[in-house]
Amino acid sequence: GAFLIPYILFLIIAGMPLFYMELALGQYNREGAATVWKICPVFKGVGYAVILIALYVGFYYNVIIAWSLYYLFSSFTFELPWTNCHNSWNSPNCTDPKLFNASVLGNGTKYSKYKLTPAAEFYERGVLHLHESRGIHDLGLPRWQLSLCLLVVVIILFFSLWKGVKTSGKVVWITATLPYVVLFVLLIHGITLPGAYNGINAYLHIDFRRLKEATVWIDAATQIFYSLGAGFGVLIAFASYNKFDNNCYRDALLTSTINCVTSFFSGFAIFSILGYMAHEHKVKIEDVATEGAGLVFILYPEAISTLSGSTFWAVVFFIMLLTLGIDSSMGGMEAVITGLADDFHLLKQHRKLFTFGVSFGTFLLALFCITNGGIYVLTLLDTFAAGTSILFAVLMEAIGVSWFYGVDRFSEDIQQMMGFKPGLYWRLCWKFVSPAFLLFVVIVSIINFKPLTYDDYTFPLWANRIGWGIALSSMILVPAYIIYKFMNVRGTFKERLAYCITPENEHQLVAQGNVRQFKV
Repeated sequence: GAFLIPYILFLIIAGMPLFYMELALGQYNREGAATVWKICPVFKGVGYAVILIALYVGFYYNVIIAWSLYYLFSSFTFELPWTNCHNSWNSPNCTDPKLFNASVLGNGTKYSKYKLTPAAEFYERGVLHLHESRGIHDLGLPRWQLSLCLLVVVIILFFSLWKGVKTSGKVVWITATLPYVVLFVLLIHGITLPGAYNGINAYLHIDFRRLKEATVWIDAATQIFYSLGAGFGVLIAFASYNKFDNNCYRDALLTSTINCVTSFFSGFAIFSILGYMAHEHKVKIEDVATEGAGLVFILYPEAISTLSGSTFWAVVFFIMLLTLGIDSSMGGMEAVITGLADDFHLLKQHRKLFTFGVSFGTFLLALFCITNGGIYVLTLLDTFAAGTSILFAVLMEAIGVSWFYGVDRFSEDIQQMMGFKPGLYWRLCWKFVSPAFLLFVVIVSIINFKPLTYDDYTFPLWANRIGWGIALSSMILVPAYIIYKFMNVRGTFKERLAYCITPENEHQLVAQGNVRQFKV
C-alpha cells in the first residue's frame, strides 16, 4: 500500500512524460533508436547504448521464457511434479508441505526462503540443477532439456519478427490479450480461497512509516520505469511505424494508464494467493511474500498444486507467463533489429537474415544461463545489464531532446503531427522534472549498490567487476560517440560544436553562421 503512493507520483511526473516523449520522437522522425538522433547527431551514442542494453536483456530474458515453457510441459501430468518429495531430484531433507508447520522453519527463517519444499527443489534441483554448481566459477554444461525449450522460444521469436510489424503485429493480438483473460480467471478463483481476504488486506494496507525508507521510493521509481518500457528503444521503434498524424498523445495516456492499472490489478491475483498460502501454512503473509523467480516459479506453482484441478490451473498460469514473456521479448528484439537496420541499409535489405543472426546470437549467449550455475550468470546480467545503465541512457535521452534539440522545437514537431502543442505541464516535465528524477535515481542506484548475492551465495569480487564492466560497456558509448563525432567534423571549434548539435537537415544553415541551438 505504501508503495502505491510513490508509484503513482512517479507515473505522473516521469513515467507518462517519458512515454509520451519517446512515442512522439519515433513517430515524427520515423526512425529507430539510433538514427532518430539525426535531430541532434552528437547524441547518437544514446541510441547505440539502448540497443546494446536491449540486446543484453535478450540474452537472459529468453531463458526465463524457456523456464516457463519447461514448466508448461511438466504440467501435463495427473500429478504435478512439484507436489511431493518422491522424485529423483529431491534431497533427503525434502519436506512435504502437508506436514509443514511454522516450527519446521526455526531460526527466524521465512517460508519464502525455505528451500526444502517440493516446489523449491523442483525449481532449483529439477530445473536449474543448481546443487551441481559451486558458484559462478563452476557453470558446467548447458542442460539439454532447457536448451530445447530455449531453442523453441527463439524459433517462435524469429518467425514473429522476420517480416517486421507485419508478423509481430498479428502475434501481439494473442500475446497481449490472452494474459488479461488468464489473469482475470486466476483472480476470480484466487479471491474464493481461504485466507485470500487477509492477503488483499495486506496488499492495500498503507504503512506510512515505510515512506521514510529510501528503498521504497527507489523501488517505485525503477518499477514504473521498467513497467512502461521507456529507454529500451522499443517505444521509438514501434512508434516509427505509426501514421504521421496518429494521436500519440492519446496513445501515451491510454497505454501507460492501462499498464499501471494492470499492475495494480495483478497485485490482487498475487496477494490473494499469498494470503491463501499463509493461511495453509499458518504463517504471516510477510513470511510467504517474495518477488522475482521465487514468486513465479516456486510459491505460485506450489499454491496451484494444492487446488482442485491443479493441472488445469498450472497449464493456464504458465501459458500466461509464456505469452507475456514472448510479448516483452519481441519488443526488445524489435528495438535492436529496427534500430540497427535503419542505421545500416545493408541490414535493412537483408532483414530476414539479420533477424536470424540476432535470434541465433541471443540463443548462443543464453546457453551460459542454462548451465548448472546459469542462475548466477542470469542474476549478474539482470542486475548490471539493464540497471544503472538504462537509467543513465534515458537521462541522456531526456537531456538531448529537451535541452539540445529544444522543448519548443519538439513541441512544434508534435503540433505538425497532431495539430496542437503539448501543454505547459508536459514541457516542464520534459525539461526539468523528468531529468531531475532520473538523475536522482541514477545517483541513488550507484550509492546504494551492494555486492551481488543470490540467496546465501555471495558473488566474488571479480564477478562484480565483470558486472560493472557490462554496465559501463553500454554507458561508455554515449561519451565515446560524442568524442568521435566532434573529431570527425571539420571546421573551427565553434563550427564543430554547431554541426554536432544541429539537426542534420539544417546543416546548411551552420555554414551560413545561423545556428539556432546557440540561442537560449
